[in-house]
Amino acid sequence: MVQTPIEQKVSKVEKLKERSNFLREPLLSELQQDTTHFTEDAIQILKFHGSYQQDNRDNRIKGQEKDYQMMLRTRSPGGFIPPELFLALDRLSQEYGNHTLRVTTRQGFQIHGVLKQNMKQVIQTILKNMGSTLSACGDVNRNIMSPPAPFKNKPEYQYAFEYANNIADLLNPQSGAYYEIWLDGEKAISAEEAPEVKAARQSKGRGMIVENSPEPIYGEQFLPRKFKICVTVPGDNSVDIYTHDISLVVMTNKQGQLQGFNVLAGGGLGRTHNKEETFARIADEIGYVDREDVYDLVKAIVATQRDYGDRVNRRHARMKYLINDWGVEKFKAKVESYFGKELKPYKKLPAWQYQDFLGWYEQGDGNWFFGISVENGRIKDEGAFQLKTALREIVQQLNVPMRLSPNHNVILCDIAPEQKKTVAEILVNRGIETDPQAIEPLTRYSMACPALPTCGLAVTESERALPGITARIRILLNKLGMVDEHFVMRMTGCPNGCARPYMAELGFVGSAPGKYQIWLGGTPNQTQLAQPYEQKMPVEELETFFEPIFVFFKQNRKSTESFGSFCSRVGFSAIRNFSENYTIGSYMDTDTTKRKFRKNQRRVSVPDDVFPRLKEIAEKEGRPMNQIIADALSDYFTKSKKA
Repeated sequence: MVQTPIEQKVSKVEKLKERSNFLREPLLSELQQDTTHFTEDAIQILKFHGSYQQDNRDNRIKGQEKDYQMMLRTRSPGGFIPPELFLALDRLSQEYGNHTLRVTTRQGFQIHGVLKQNMKQVIQTILKNMGSTLSACGDVNRNIMSPPAPFKNKPEYQYAFEYANNIADLLNPQSGAYYEIWLDGEKAISAEEAPEVKAARQSKGRGMIVENSPEPIYGEQFLPRKFKICVTVPGDNSVDIYTHDISLVVMTNKQGQLQGFNVLAGGGLGRTHNKEETFARIADEIGYVDREDVYDLVKAIVATQRDYGDRVNRRHARMKYLINDWGVEKFKAKVESYFGKELKPYKKLPAWQYQDFLGWYEQGDGNWFFGISVENGRIKDEGAFQLKTALREIVQQLNVPMRLSPNHNVILCDIAPEQKKTVAEILVNRGIETDPQAIEPLTRYSMACPALPTCGLAVTESERALPGITARIRILLNKLGMVDEHFVMRMTGCPNGCARPYMAELGFVGSAPGKYQIWLGGTPNQTQLAQPYEQKMPVEELETFFEPIFVFFKQNRKSTESFGSFCSRVGFSAIRNFSENYTIGSYMDTDTTKRKFRKNQRRVSVPDDVFPRLKEIAEKEGRPMNQIIADALSDYFTKSKKA
């Protein structure tokens, strides 16, 4: 193994990994203790096993212990969920979780609300039902993404799914600690690894393998930070291809036979507010590799990050910073030194398009698949909307698998023609919209991270806030005569970027309680990085903030130009100049009083006991609070004048 050319002083987490006995301690010891939570050291090791320790922040009471709970995340390459696994997860979420499941933006499932004392039972059940949580979190390769559409007559889609699975197997931790802790050493029943994957894991290359180690690819310190990979097909950007450490694009010949892969590297979106040395970055084109060499190339890239990634400063530890610091050519040369040969030139590709695969599609084998929109990925029963029950009934009755999408939707697969009616009836009876065209487009193309109350990193709301914000933006667009307008909108409660807001046309990034950094300029097909436009927009000022921006867009867009592309083309200076000189309400068809609100208008205070009622009415009616006050004052002055 090449000696790591870094300082001996490394971060605390690096030392912890090194003395963990390959991810066993102190997790194993603390799991046997009768406590409600793990220590900070055990939490770091717990991540590698697919779990984060959290607490319900809604239940925090000063002077009392936190309401500790665990979030468990599945390892589901390509988003594949067999029927028995879904039914197990559904049952576990009811018995041990918070009665919901959440589809992640990396095509896995999360269960929230599991108590420490129940973790072993939950993970054992997942393992015994064709699932796993191994390496769903931690400083290893995370869940590998691929397009969720299960086309059987399009070989490129089959290859993408196959190689996502094989590379996931290749990069799985090998020490056995996971099964020792959760299954008491018993190996879980799972699909047999492909022979070429087993061979590739031991292929030494030039320093790619850590000799005489239980972890031949990772070594005892694993990777400096999390690592993300996707495999897709030309033109299909359902996977946000530019946001991964490694992205592979399946390349076939005219007969549909796999020839090799285009390779991109160095994407990543996590950042920290007020730390300019941290930033979102899109991946670079690296080259092309023949199919027989793809596993060795992946190992070579992983080895480069393993040996040269920053182990001192975790904020600087992602591979995107290594490529940014070195430059693409130096990075490529180092990868080739491990790989043992030069990469071939990157091959030309068609334009990328985003697809969500909602509604009915023929699979190509006589069966169908059906895509269901899941708002913010939350599968739950709430009033007349009973998605969780509907999915349970469909899977129980028809025994069909599902694929989870990178946009946190659900695709039901392998539906026989005679079963289509049953699927539709169950969904309709449970209050689920089955016509994709009937879904509000702003909602259909939006994403939000969970944020509060479970995520410890969240500084403000996301999943719970986005539906209301979406409704307010729709009302505003309608008032501006932009009824048919929509765009890609994403929100996170902190700058880590789990819902990939930096690739959206309109991104909300939590910057303080009730305030968001606003990012503009991404594209509908997620091929361009957005840029920060505003640092702290108070959510109550949403309408007055966006009205001039939308009006400027409406008046100056080119034909069919998207909102994000417009913002990028005209530039932020032009948008700000228009906004500063715009009179709020001047564009809308209001009553004869022509209410006008300036961005720098004088503020009017209301009594503390009135404010909650005012806010409730504003949210219910979808109107800004200052407009409600203005209406009330207008009515008052009108009546006073008549009197």
